[in-house]
Amino acid sequence: MTKKKFSRTLAALAAVVLLSGQTEPLDSLDDVFDKSVLIIETKGSGCFKFDVHLAMTRDQQRRGLMFVRKMDQWSGMLFVYRQASVLSMWMKNTYLPLDILFARGDGHISSVESNTEPLSLKSISAIEPVNFVLELNAGVAAKLGIDDGSRLIFDQPQSN
Repeated sequence: MTKKKFSRTLAALAAVVLLSGQTEPLDSLDDVFDKSVLIIETKGSGCFKFDVHLAMTRDQQRRGLMFVRKMDQWSGMLFVYRQASVLSMWMKNTYLPLDILFARGDGHISSVESNTEPLSLKSISAIEPVNFVLELNAGVAAKLGIDDGSRLIFDQPQSN
């Protein structure tokens, strides 16, 4: 093998290693995301408090809960978007089944997608323009009576 061919082969192998990506991010959620408290007010079941990580920037929104293997019962991730739009999520590299709640700018929940399939590339979309997407452990919405009549209450952070 010539030196030139060896160099190209080595470069190709390095590219494959880099493109394969790491299997897990090095930073924990607490290192990457700010946290806040969010209350969900339901029509009939009362109010429930959650500690949420805030996905405010494009990089944070791209990462989301990817590679997370366990989340506390009263935890979640809130994606915050300045501009309302028909948002879509997916479960790429997300190992937890989730309930995904889409909420309008006033905090009212527009729709809930329950028990999403881990690691799926299927698009999960809002039914109307929304500003917020809340991800909770699968089954929480049904258990607590959280539906399209519920409302998110929190200090609304400003997204980038």
